[in-house]
Amino acid sequence: MAGPGYDDVAAGTVLELKQYHLTRRDLVRYAGASGDFNVIHWNERLAKSVGLPDVIAHGMLTMALAGRFLADWAGTQAR
Repeated sequence: MAGPGYDDVAAGTVLELKQYHLTRRDLVRYAGASGDFNVIHWNERLAKSVGLPDVIAHGMLTMALAGRFLADWAGTQAR
């Protein structure tokens, strides 16, 4: 599948919204894979006790999902 060409994309180009559903299990599994067991990533009570609305995903997990989105959007040729 061919994605957009270089000249097809300009500053300010808006991409479609994409959401990825992560479970608490996904967050705990990522913590194990990364070795980062900070409680804000898996313990709701402790995350809220430090002012967060809930647990939060690891920053590198968020970046991996952004990379997946961009790779899918750009298409096979761009990879």
